[in-house]
Amino acid sequence: MTCLTPDFFARPTLDVAPDLVGCILRYRSCLIRIVEVEAYADDEASHGFRRTPRSAIMHDSFGHVYVYRSYGVHFCLNVTTDRRGTGAVLIRAGEAVEGLRHMRKRRGEVADHVLCRGPGNLTCALGVTLNLNESRIGDALHIFPGTSKRLACSTRIGISKAKEHPWRFFDPDSLCVSGPKELNARAREIPPGNRLLTPRSAHWANP
Repeated sequence: MTCLTPDFFARPTLDVAPDLVGCILRYRSCLIRIVEVEAYADDEASHGFRRTPRSAIMHDSFGHVYVYRSYGVHFCLNVTTDRRGTGAVLIRAGEAVEGLRHMRKRRGEVADHVLCRGPGNLTCALGVTLNLNESRIGDALHIFPGTSKRLACSTRIGISKAKEHPWRFFDPDSLCVSGPKELNARAREIPPGNRLLTPRSAHWANP
């Protein structure tokens, strides 16, 4: 299977984000199927809203890994996007496919469906640290094409600004998806073939 090319990530962030749901991510001996992501562009909830030494990678690259420590506690794994603008997609949750023994060593004896549920748990299970930051996708971390039979979108989780944007995308059939049940139940399903929309599309601008 061939790793996704830089051209895949060069597209606008809100084109890339929904297309990542169902893709396979490999890091070392662990494989997961991506089931939940969030898109961040130049909105106020995004690190890319202001250029800083940390967020420069969101402005200057696409197809790279962006890892940061959230609240000084856990790491968050993102991939950079948008050749012409600012963006990254946060990988929020995944289904463990291979390497469960290694994931449990890091996460403890938890059920399969919660191993990689939530961005901090996902990076812990995979062993992702700041050492991956700014590396190219296809070097240490690989993402391969995949699909999801169903796709839903909702507002993003745990932010205080730009809360109205429905820029969280997930597989509603997966038990590994994070987030409040109420939010997931209210999520809007996206019809097949209606994913490739730009960040400024009216479809995404109005929940």
